[in-house]
Amino acid sequence: MSDLTRLPNALTIATVAMPHMASVSFGVWVGVGSRYETDAQAGASHFIEHLLFKGTRHRSARQISEEVEGMGGYLNAYTSEDHTCFHAKARADGFPALLDVLMDMFLDSRFAPADIAKERAVIKEERASYRDQPQHIVQDLLNETLWPGHPMGRAIEGTPRSLDGLNRTRLVDFFQTNYVAANTFIVATGNITHAQVVKAIAPYAKRFPTGPRPQCELVRELCDVGGAALPRGFRIVRPTKADQQVGPTKPSPRVRLHTKATEQTQLALGIRTASRHDERRFALRLLNALLGECMSSRLFQSLREDRGIAYDVHSSASFFADCGDLSIYAGVDDDKLEKVLRLIATELRRLTAKPPSLGEVRRVRDYVIGQFDLALEGTEPHMTWLGEQLVGHGEIIPAALTRERLAAVTPAQIRAAARDFFRPERLNLALVSPLKRVGGLGSLLRL
Repeated sequence: MSDLTRLPNALTIATVAMPHMASVSFGVWVGVGSRYETDAQAGASHFIEHLLFKGTRHRSARQISEEVEGMGGYLNAYTSEDHTCFHAKARADGFPALLDVLMDMFLDSRFAPADIAKERAVIKEERASYRDQPQHIVQDLLNETLWPGHPMGRAIEGTPRSLDGLNRTRLVDFFQTNYVAANTFIVATGNITHAQVVKAIAPYAKRFPTGPRPQCELVRELCDVGGAALPRGFRIVRPTKADQQVGPTKPSPRVRLHTKATEQTQLALGIRTASRHDERRFALRLLNALLGECMSSRLFQSLREDRGIAYDVHSSASFFADCGDLSIYAGVDDDKLEKVLRLIATELRRLTAKPPSLGEVRRVRDYVIGQFDLALEGTEPHMTWLGEQLVGHGEIIPAALTRERLAAVTPAQIRAAARDFFRPERLNLALVSPLKRVGGLGSLLRL
């Protein structure tokens, strides 16, 4: 059972008491990420994530890590399109010290010019390391293709040009504007009570800056849905020229190729789907599991087990406030690329043509719910679940309700979701390959 408190300054605190555990997982979640950045600010959220580890007025970077690791714990962070999370885990009796370190990082980081210069170089090296990995390149290329001309299509770490423009003034301004109490969620799970956490946070809470939650550009697709209500914090923007040329009404799949000397072709097929507020998301969650999330999925069985033409093939589903996608990934020999695409198209067509059997739906339902329950056994994934609920919905949706909604999905609803979204104009194919031309591949995906 989760507990939730909203303080007078709008800072939100959520906990789940797990008294049988020896640990506490703690997270500071901020509802801002790469899609909240302008082109000039690209990479700012990720840059700030790095900088909060570089030292405060009270601790050096080394002291931050030594204090947490000295109690057997660990500290980390990540940045996504719509949020940034600073998270830590330690023994339950170490919670006060863990909290003090994270609050110090959040409220008293120095943003020293020397640290900014060093970390800019580190981030450029991080970015360069990604460019050596075909799997990472194909993901970035797919995002650009799914969301053309929109911040959702930019790399989270920014570009060399935008990173060079992020000086101390711009980074501090971005931090002070977005990292405000109303946009921050404190989450703790484990061997601790809600009252303990609220009391421990109180001395720090009054120091959080106040201000409105930030807004970001709405993905254009939601603008096409008549009178649909806009999620909080979003605004309609006029489509760009790129949107008008390659938006959702384009009658065939979009194909992007990055030629690189690799041992095999990496393909990523992205399908624009629904938002986290869309009722079809439950059917899409089971649809994804049925299609390619696990070893018993249709794509894994067809491509790897039956034909042996791919070592890695899988799918994943992502949901955001105003949009979503289902993506299929595979690494294949260059001369088998067309065959693999035909087989993928075949499985997509099967799902639109005929509902899956009741037995297949029961299997993927039990898999998804089982994975969900197993994840919530630990303090850290439970903390992540709470944080994602708060950032994404502004409230905690009970786990039992999510189970009920997943269990209620019917074969007909899965087929209906496939028919809604498995359409050529929603398909986007990205390839990283030694091939120099891939003309005609889009025609293989005309569903």
